[in-house]
Amino acid sequence: MNLASMIDHTLLKADATQVEVEKLIEEAKMYTFASVCVNPTWVAFAAERLTGTPVKVCTVIGFPLGASTSETKAFETRDAIQKGAHEIDMVLNIGALKSGNVEQVERDVRAVVEAAAGEALVKVIIETCLLTDEEKVLASELSVRAGADFVKTSTGFSTGGATVEDIALMRKTVGPTVGVKASGGVRSREDMEKMIQAGATRIGASSGVKIMQGEKSDSSY
Repeated sequence: MNLASMIDHTLLKADATQVEVEKLIEEAKMYTFASVCVNPTWVAFAAERLTGTPVKVCTVIGFPLGASTSETKAFETRDAIQKGAHEIDMVLNIGALKSGNVEQVERDVRAVVEAAAGEALVKVIIETCLLTDEEKVLASELSVRAGADFVKTSTGFSTGGATVEDIALMRKTVGPTVGVKASGGVRSREDMEKMIQAGATRIGASSGVKIMQGEKSDSSY
């Protein structure tokens, strides 16, 4: 199993500097990670430096709260793709889900899927740490119904990250053909292998290099 090809090498902290983003990109090229996952402001920068490599550019939309409007998320998506993004990790409207506004949640995801228009993968961050198991199932079902390519556990900026139990539940819900991304708290090769065994097909981590080196990171994402 090629673990590197399953890792979205991630740097999303607010104070990330250009030097740190450059380091992330160079590490991704060295290990041939699936992508670098950066905030939208860094998409064009990353896309330019990854030209000619197999490493994709992933960015986040409606991040980290998911509380921006569907129109804003759609605009962010189109803008990111225009600047070179290949993968879009959007945050689901968590408040709408918890309010029982399922049509609004589905419309929100669909707005991003339609904005991506087949030009980029869409992963939906459902923020599992804020949801009941029933809500996790519903969020996953709505994401698939709206056309998402992946469901993803966490932003890494809330009260918790990925768990093996959540990955298993999400995999059971979405079936074998939709991707499941574990993010937040995957700090070692052992952590990653457990997530994969539970059904994850992609791992979001800032600890990609340490995972590949067989070390354990103290990072929260």
